[in-house]
Amino acid sequence: MAEEDVSYASVVFKTKKNPPPVAIKEEETVYDEVNMRGNISQPAVDKNDKGANNRRGHFQQVACAFGITCVILLMGIVAVSVYQSKITNLTVENQDLKAQWNNLTQQLRNMQTNLNELNVTRAQWSINAYCPKQQTGRKCEPCQDGWLLSQSSCYAINDPEPKDQKTWEEAQQNCIGKNSDLAVVLNDKEKRFISDKSWGSSGTNGYWIGLRVEGGTWKWLDGRNLTKSSWIKRPPEKDHCAISVQSRGWESVSCSTQHRWICKKAALSV
Repeated sequence: MAEEDVSYASVVFKTKKNPPPVAIKEEETVYDEVNMRGNISQPAVDKNDKGANNRRGHFQQVACAFGITCVILLMGIVAVSVYQSKITNLTVENQDLKAQWNNLTQQLRNMQTNLNELNVTRAQWSINAYCPKQQTGRKCEPCQDGWLLSQSSCYAINDPEPKDQKTWEEAQQNCIGKNSDLAVVLNDKEKRFISDKSWGSSGTNGYWIGLRVEGGTWKWLDGRNLTKSSWIKRPPEKDHCAISVQSRGWESVSCSTQHRWICKKAALSV
């Protein structure tokens, strides 16, 4: 807004002598008010103040940038600390895994050593069992002492006292302990051999063989189904197993009853 040009006029008031001081003061006041109203103008901008404002704005921008930089640096430091912590944890975990790997490797070596020793022991046991020492040297037999040979298999006829007889599961575990299984019959000739060797059996008191009911079907221990239905009558119910009775063939009885049993394993080729 442009400044207004104001002209002042001299005003002379004629008054009585010795005017009251209050009147003079009022006149001066009126003049002053007129003078101020006439001099209303846009205040001039001080260049020094403008420069100071610019400097303050510049300092504020610098301070803001510095603060942002500090925040970024702080975040970077935190990120680096977290990363280093993770690296340290991974290093520790890696060392633990290496230690576990070394332990497992050593355990595997020990197991391999024990297995080798066990194989040697079993081999020696087999030699002693199938090739007993005699005065003229060793003579190997296809079946170890106490087992009967038929075709290419060996059979153990287990005929204990009634108090030592076993359930079907117990009998199978006993055969496993002898590196064998309850007898699985493959043909009519083998069936006759087992029936003939079922000594002292009669009625429903016979020898367990490796045949039992599974899902309403007769199954052998090796997983095969019984294909010759003439060998034994249809299974009456579940939890039944087969026994061999001398001169009578096979009978179906509860697997939980106690009987004698026949084990079978492959004969040694000599």
